[in-house]
Amino acid sequence: MNNLQPAADAHHFLAPAKLNLDLRIVGRRADGYHLLESIFTLITLYDQIWFKINRTGSIKLHTPVAGIEPEEDLCVRAAQLLRRHTGTRLGVDIWLDKQIPIGGGLGGGSADAAVVLMALNRLWQLELNKTQLLQLGVQLGADVPFFIFGQSAFARGIGEDLSPIILPKQWYVIIKPPVHVSTPKIFAHKDLTRDSKPRIMPDFQAEQHWRNDMQSVVLAEYPAVKVAFDVLAEYGSPMMSGSGACVFLPFDSENAAQAVYNKVFYAHQAYCVASLAKHPFYQ
Repeated sequence: MNNLQPAADAHHFLAPAKLNLDLRIVGRRADGYHLLESIFTLITLYDQIWFKINRTGSIKLHTPVAGIEPEEDLCVRAAQLLRRHTGTRLGVDIWLDKQIPIGGGLGGGSADAAVVLMALNRLWQLELNKTQLLQLGVQLGADVPFFIFGQSAFARGIGEDLSPIILPKQWYVIIKPPVHVSTPKIFAHKDLTRDSKPRIMPDFQAEQHWRNDMQSVVLAEYPAVKVAFDVLAEYGSPMMSGSGACVFLPFDSENAAQAVYNKVFYAHQAYCVASLAKHPFYQ
């Protein structure tokens, strides 16, 4: 069997991407981490992951992502973390079909890590509860807990303090510019807003002005992101997700989203997706 192809009896899971519908920087901790407030939604853009449990204790990713050493891959790190934490002697062979663009602010690596924790907790029969998985997830990255949380959320802190929020069904056109935005560079930028006013739980219907406090800095520093932003701005009020580089435009109907996607996909790496109320793992 070609090792790039999953084993026929491997267990299959979907790892959905996310959008930050709103992102505000409200302060900074003593250790330098920025304090954020964000509204997350899951979307119908997926990585696919297959797992085959082994009894040798080895953890192997058969489909390494170009430019990322296997031992640095979040899938491998998540499996190793779970194995260390629980002391299990089981191992796993992993196959990853990467469809969520890397470096786009859509949380692909974090989405994969979350599914590894959730799936292996089940397949290794470890019986950790969701709170325990959330505590492990934050050790891998600030976005990982959201994917384990598994539904639309209002996030505080560095992204680990999560409250459920009800969002209406929406569709989105996303453009991924041909550039990788450096998150550390943006967080260190002298012009970054760091003092947005903290909020109580936002009301989606009442909110009129979503924003991303990183957006103006990224648009100024990365011309390719500005190009994508300007393309979508012809059809509405786009916004950047996370620290970039992806830019998205929301729609109330699939037909409206598809019509704009049909106008932009030929010249740009673009996606037409819908919001997800719940992570596929919990359905």
